[in-house]
Amino acid sequence: MNIKRQYSLPNCTLILEGLSDNFTGNDSQDNRPLLSILVNVECRFVGTSQTLQGGRTFLENLANAVSAYAQEYLSGIPHPQDTQGNEDFISLEKIEDTDLHRLKWQPSTQMNQFCVELELNTVQLFDLVESLDQFFADSRTLPDFSLQLHPISRRYRPPDEPLRQRAVPATLGIGSVALMSLILFFFPIPEIREPEPKPPETSTKTIPKNNF
Repeated sequence: MNIKRQYSLPNCTLILEGLSDNFTGNDSQDNRPLLSILVNVECRFVGTSQTLQGGRTFLENLANAVSAYAQEYLSGIPHPQDTQGNEDFISLEKIEDTDLHRLKWQPSTQMNQFCVELELNTVQLFDLVESLDQFFADSRTLPDFSLQLHPISRRYRPPDEPLRQRAVPATLGIGSVALMSLILFFFPIPEIREPEPKPPETSTKTIPKNNF
């Protein structure tokens, strides 16, 4: 039986199709059939007719590339990947001076396609992140699939600021507060006066001239 799982966000849809091996029991309260053999993966974005498509290797590369780039984008620390020689390799990079992100996909040689490039805005990017998160949270879809996370090498970390340099801004901030307090100390406290009662207004009645 063909099994289809779809993880839809407003700007991105991830579709997985596969089969069940019929050997894995159902220990979960979820009665959906277990998708354990992946046959096809499709990734679609709103606003473009291009569909990213592949098999398990494609899904692994997509998950690794998106996870690494999202961490790099949020932390500012580079997360380099070695995609050379990989089948269905995927990479993401920031487009300078814009809020766009370039996704590059090199389909497998069997598909006989050239490298595909898509420009994603930040909303599309994080909808893609969310669709992958939904997939990883789905215990009834490829339960043996896991994301390989590796610690960042020290050479990619920005150099730590010396303690003296990090302390300077804080010291300046404390000094400014102390200086302002000292200046305000020498100013006399303004005298507060109660508002004086306002005399009642006297109204004058004007008589028209034609009444005389």
